[in-house]
Amino acid sequence: MELPKLNFQETFDFKFKKDKDKFFIYDLVRKTYLLLTPEEWVRQHWIHYYLTVKSYSTSALITEKKIVLNGLTKRIDLLVTEKTEPVILIECKAPQIKLTEKTFEQTARYNSIIGAKEIVLTNGLQHIHAYYENEQYVFYKPE
Repeated sequence: MELPKLNFQETFDFKFKKDKDKFFIYDLVRKTYLLLTPEEWVRQHWIHYYLTVKSYSTSALITEKKIVLNGLTKRIDLLVTEKTEPVILIECKAPQIKLTEKTFEQTARYNSIIGAKEIVLTNGLQHIHAYYENEQYVFYKPE
């Protein structure tokens, strides 16, 4: 399986397995193998980033959490917490998906329910970082 090289300085040690013609990647948070989709490839990079580079514990990371937005059930991709408080909401898209104002607005709507201080919209190649201040999002480039 040909996986795109994503825009991370670090390289991570992923575990894969193949069953019939499908590939799976091991999720350190859920402690199980998940179907390796392009979006999952991006999410797993972020999970490894927060565990290895930022030294968060697996219990601080929440994946696929259900939220209800305007009466519809949605799932957030990844939430980083500190002392159970939401800190960073990461919305992952497949690498071929363009990040637009519309996809950012989706992330911001999810965060209106979650209330994280910061959001990251990513397709693995491009990462858009913003923090919420004075009732608006301020974009920034991390160090």
